[in-house]
Amino acid sequence: MRDWWLRALLVVSHPRAVFVALRDDSEGSLSDRAEPILLIVWLAGISVVLDSAGHYLDTLGSDNVDLLIWVFLAGGIYGAFGYYAFGALVHWAARALGSQGSYRRSRQVVAFAAAPLVVSLLLWPFRIAIYGDAIFRTGGRDTGAGSAAFAVLELAFVLWAGALLVVGIRAVHGWTWARAGAVAALALGIPILLGIALGVR
Repeated sequence: MRDWWLRALLVVSHPRAVFVALRDDSEGSLSDRAEPILLIVWLAGISVVLDSAGHYLDTLGSDNVDLLIWVFLAGGIYGAFGYYAFGALVHWAARALGSQGSYRRSRQVVAFAAAPLVVSLLLWPFRIAIYGDAIFRTGGRDTGAGSAAFAVLELAFVLWAGALLVVGIRAVHGWTWARAGAVAALALGIPILLGIALGVR
């Protein structure tokens, strides 16, 4: 189990070796990586929830304790949904391009590829130190160049996660960069197009 906890840390610096290790479908390996995957998925979900919590404290009666509880619980829900739903999209796209791998492996690739979203949580102590709880209120002082800089950094972490997804798909299947990139593009394209369509409405 210690090896998989180490891999959960090393995926951001030595991703290929971590993703290649996902080829091991033995019961021992699957059991050992279950907890690191759970932690990554939950923390990645928390990072997504924090980024969407800009108006939470506008709700009448809400305070910082409510916010913490909501972020923790909603983070787990968002993380689990992304793990299974986006894992299904990656699995579908990989199968469309000739993969014989399992849905479980696709989910686990998604989980480890989300590690940069976990790292992005390191930005939040700085944001809170600068802006306080204004981050979670409408019309707060979290605007201007500083806010834009944090937004750019958050985008960089998202792009990093996307790049890790391509690396992971390539590593577990032994494919070319083009083929792995096509799988990632197919899987990412559907939620992006759906988001655009809902935004237009």
